[in-house]
Parts: sequence; structure tokens; C-alpha cells
Amino acid sequence: MEVLRQARAQLAELTGLAPESVSLFEQTEDGWALEMEVLELERVPDTMSLMASYQVELDLRGQLTGYRRVRRYERGRADPRGGR
Repeated sequence: MEVLRQARAQLAELTGLAPESVSLFEQTEDGWALEMEVLELERVPDTMSLMASYQVELDLRGQLTGYRRVRRYERGRADPRGGR
């Protein structure tokens, strides 16, 4: 759980956006891989808010080594790819 907390805090510090949830969390040879869902643009109604998924990589100590946005979507829209 500490790795998750560190990852959320580090991504928020770098992007200025607070992760709302973690949709992928797995250990790799080099550390950890995560995918986090972030609110990028708040709209009314909330279902029209713009969300984004970020892939985040951490080393074995839990330090962020890289991140990238992999998709953007409206909060109320189903994933056409069938999810991950």
C-alpha cells in the first residue's frame, strides 16, 4: 500500500492532478507498473468530465521513473476496448 501512496503523491506533484483510482497495479522485474485514472477537466454534469489514464513506472524503492498519458475519455463513457 505504501508503494501506491507514493505513486499517487508523485504523479500528483508532477502533473498537478490528483489520481482518483488505480486500475492496474503489478510488479515488474524493475519495480512496479501502475495505471491511474485522473480527472483532467471537471464539467457539469459530472458524467461529461474529462478523465485520463496514466501509465506510471516505479523502481523497486517506489520512486517514480516515468509516466505517460495513454488515453482520455469522458467519465460517463464506456471503454470501447472492453476495459483492461
